[in-house]
Parts: sequence; structure tokens; C-alpha cells
Amino acid sequence: MLFGFSIELIYLTILIGIGCLTVVYLLFADMADGAVDGIPFLDPAVILSFITFTSASGYIFERFLSFTSVVNLIISIIIACIFTALIYYFLLVPLRAAEVSLAYTDESLEGQVGKVIVPVPLNGFGEMVIETVNGIISKRTASYHGVEIPYDTQVLIIEMKDGTAFVAIYEKEDF
Repeated sequence: MLFGFSIELIYLTILIGIGCLTVVYLLFADMADGAVDGIPFLDPAVILSFITFTSASGYIFERFLSFTSVVNLIISIIIACIFTALIYYFLLVPLRAAEVSLAYTDESLEGQVGKVIVPVPLNGFGEMVIETVNGIISKRTASYHGVEIPYDTQVLIIEMKDGTAFVAIYEKEDF
């Protein structure tokens, strides 16, 4: 008995409460992850899993084992530490490392090589395509050096300004 409640009831109440918090965390995970970015063991997913494992194993041990409540709590904490560490290192870290965004910025296109699909006139605009891992990107193109660039010419993006790629003819050097 603790505060007039059985230890089993306390473990079960904590388990149900943390289960509800986990559902709320799943809905608002992006905001919570940004708040504690960079501190791995203050990650809400780690804390919630630790408390869940502690309360679940504590409830089971209180219910089915004849050890004292303190010994059950210590064993539960040890088990929770092991399972939480396994989940963190073998599930959460690889999942976060695997996040890939399909978005790109204009600045990330600078230095890329593409191919002209609409010729670039002397003082006008043409169009080019760039093949990336995310697919094919089409961009409005102007000549960086003020020269005409014919169809099917490989070009190097020198600068991106207001959505327009300023390009130069790409001359591949053989070594």
C-alpha cells in the first residue's frame, strides 16, 4: 500500500496515463521533437517508453512475483533501461537518420549540371532540366555570360536568382 492505494493499482494507473500521453505525443510529435532537439535522453519518445516499460513490468511483477515492492521496482527500472536503450539505438536513431525530404532549395541547385531543353537566346530566357535523386526538376534559364545556348547543351548552374538559373556552358574536362 502506498498513499492508501495498492501498488498494482498505481502501476496500472501510470500505465494507462502514459498510454494516453503516448497517443497525444503521436499527434503532436513534430512540435515536441523540435522543443528538445539535440538532447537524446530528454526525447519524449524515450521518456514515454521508459515509463511505459517500468510501469508495465512493475505491474506484472507485483501481480505474479512474491518479491518486495522495492525489489520489483528496481528490477522494473533495470528492464526499462535495457528495453528503452534497445528501442532508442535500434529503432529511433535509424528512423531519424532515414528521414529524407523531397524538397529542395534554389541554393542547393547551384553547382548542379543540367541540360537545356528550350534554347537560351542572347538576352532572354530558356529552360533546362536537372536530374536529381528526387526526380527531374525544370527551371527557367538565362545565360550567366550573356551568350546564346543551343538545345541539348549541358550547362552548369552558376547562380539562382528569383527562381531563374543563371548558367554557363558546361565543359567536362578529361583527366
